Amino acid sequence: MNKKKFLIIVSLILLFMSAVTIASDLIIESKSQTYSEKDSLIKFLGDVKVHYDDIVILGDKADVSVTPDNKLDTATFYDQPYAYQIQNNKKREVKANILKLSLLNKILRAEGNTQTIVTEGKTPIAIINSDTQEYDTNTNIMTAIGTVSIKYKDLTTFSDKAVVHTEKGGELDRIDLYGHAKVDETKHHAVADHFIYNAKTDEMTAIGHTMTKTITDSGSEFKITARHQNYDKKNNVFMGNGVVQVWYEDYYGKAPKVTCYPDKQTKKINEIFMIGRSMIRQNEKEIHADKIKMIVDPKSFEAVGNVRTTIKDLGSDSAKGKGNNKDKSGGFL
Repeated sequence: MNKKKFLIIVSLILLFMSAVTIASDLIIESKSQTYSEKDSLIKFLGDVKVHYDDIVILGDKADVSVTPDNKLDTATFYDQPYAYQIQNNKKREVKANILKLSLLNKILRAEGNTQTIVTEGKTPIAIINSDTQEYDTNTNIMTAIGTVSIKYKDLTTFSDKAVVHTEKGGELDRIDLYGHAKVDETKHHAVADHFIYNAKTDEMTAIGHTMTKTITDSGSEFKITARHQNYDKKNNVFMGNGVVQVWYEDYYGKAPKVTCYPDKQTKKINEIFMIGRSMIRQNEKEIHADKIKMIVDPKSFEAVGNVRTTIKDLGSDSAKGKGNNKDKSGGFL
């Protein structure tokens, strides 16, 4: 048939002689439609367009499976279909090799080369690529699995799995990254077993085998490893817990807990507080204390509580020219 036909839920009730209770109307347009009782499938060919709630799916070929009790089950779209949903001023677009829409629980599943693009107005604010994606329209939770990459504003992430929580209006609430997770942001690079990004507070939490690298304005690398890290981007405050290790130029530090604060003028991280029995080392000099405060620029430190300083190999040739040198701040570091 050349003309488009409309298949509405009311006609399906008559066709299958069974009461089907669905909260929303399903409208399917296509050039042709056929039904096979043997296969329990309704097939659609040519310019297929589906409206279901606020979801629209476009494709060239689709079928809808029917349960043994004559209820509509899953609509499957083939040959690289396209779906979109508009909430307020945000638009979510999904592309994949295959799209599956569960009509019973309102879950949209994308399989093969999947990509979701979220735009605000005409500006893309998030792009998610993965092997598969599943979006639950009831809970507004999207789960992406397999070679996941996310571009969100100035953040780029990579992981085995990502779970994205959004509010009913389409606003981003939270992103969880699992498995070989990486986060890149301009001069910052971080890895962990699990990342949690809170969009409301603009905080990033890293859990398990965490490592963060930052390139300073001078080009030096600032590196921290810990079991747990938290970065408050709004206030530029960083915290690390659990076997924290710090590297900066010729500094090496170790402590149970580290908190980094920004300079009041530059707003860049400059004060590092090492809490618990801590250690800081530079070349052959090593200082242990209950608390250590380190200033990045200009280099200086203050050690408090049971302080012990060790200068290794003081009589060796390598230490003669270095062991007693002081920096410009007056400290051994």
